[in-house]
Amino acid sequence: MPVPAVIAAAAENYRFNSGFLTKMVSDLTAEEWMKRPDEKSNHIAWIVGHVIWTRKALLTRLGTTWSQPWLDLFKRGAQLGDDAAYPTSAAMLEAWEETAKLVATALENAPEELLATPSTQGPPSADGKVSGVINFLAIHETYHLGQASYLRGWLGHKGLMG
Repeated sequence: MPVPAVIAAAAENYRFNSGFLTKMVSDLTAEEWMKRPDEKSNHIAWIVGHVIWTRKALLTRLGTTWSQPWLDLFKRGAQLGDDAAYPTSAAMLEAWEETAKLVATALENAPEELLATPSTQGPPSADGKVSGVINFLAIHETYHLGQASYLRGWLGHKGLMG
């Protein structure tokens, strides 16, 4: 089934981001996942965990149940903990791949009635509806992938987009 037009751009961004993030972090060491420029910055592990946490929120909004026991480490406003508190990069990438498939399916099957439902709480919505929240969350994810990409370069790795 085709993705509803009102969220088609978001669906394409999620598809692109799924592959891009995987390529971006696949050659990083475990130490690099946890390295950060200063004490006020997040590391790549936190950024990746946060976008996975956000994908769970998206899936929930679309009626799909999925979770991991460690997701609350990455919720909005969560403070960085000790490195040992975080899941391994392999566990996070496995969760990322799971969400990629689930998000694609959920967006393809999103009922028009649900997308047109007013959004009264949670993330911003340009159109005031669930469709607007979905579009915002795609932008939010891309923003955080930009942060992770910057950290990749800061770690001395070649950029993936030029």
